[in-house]
Amino acid sequence: MKLHFDLATVLQGDYGALFLHGVELTLAMAALAWLLSLFVGILLTLIRLTHNRVATAFVAAFVAYHRNVPTLVQILFWYFGISYILPTGLQTILNDYNGQFIFAVVAIGLCSGAYLSEDIRSGLRAISYGQYEASRALGLNFLDGLRFVILPQALRNAIPQMVNHAVVLFKNTSLAMAIGAAELTYVTRQIENETFLSFESYFVATVVYLTISLVIMLLGAKLATYYRIPGVK
Repeated sequence: MKLHFDLATVLQGDYGALFLHGVELTLAMAALAWLLSLFVGILLTLIRLTHNRVATAFVAAFVAYHRNVPTLVQILFWYFGISYILPTGLQTILNDYNGQFIFAVVAIGLCSGAYLSEDIRSGLRAISYGQYEASRALGLNFLDGLRFVILPQALRNAIPQMVNHAVVLFKNTSLAMAIGAAELTYVTRQIENETFLSFESYFVATVVYLTISLVIMLLGAKLATYYRIPGVK
């Protein structure tokens, strides 16, 4: 039996352009979701540091929800649930400006933010109490001490875990196909349906996902090495 490997068909012409568009949308989705998750992760960490019972309970519930509910369900909830309780005008605007993309970014970003908050929290635990005292000795108040002394060290300690979650976040963008976001997995399925070249289509997608994931891991490893705090393993 002779095997026919027609890779050129799925990489040239309109199909090649479609693949490129899928990759671009995937990278944009991952980048925006990562920025949102970093903001949310830092915010949740700061809220926890207030030691307010109500605020701490809220953060714990937020983290528990996002860690225990599948990411796909969260994306579907935002797109089919949250979208319907928004004002009609806002729904119209979202529909006009690629609402699938926006809701996917929000859902994935919030989910990843819950994990990042735990990573940053672990980074804080690795900081000795002497660092807090040193910041006070420099004349910094609590917030300035966190901003200039404690939080930067916590983020540096948490880089390896944050890189791992960056890879997971990137791969989770594929779940956005469930709501029609034209990211890489969505366009791969579309090309496969039109060309009937299943192996070739998913081979290209696999190579792209693998390559980008390895690049993220490599850059993350270099970043972790560069920003590693001396004496901290």
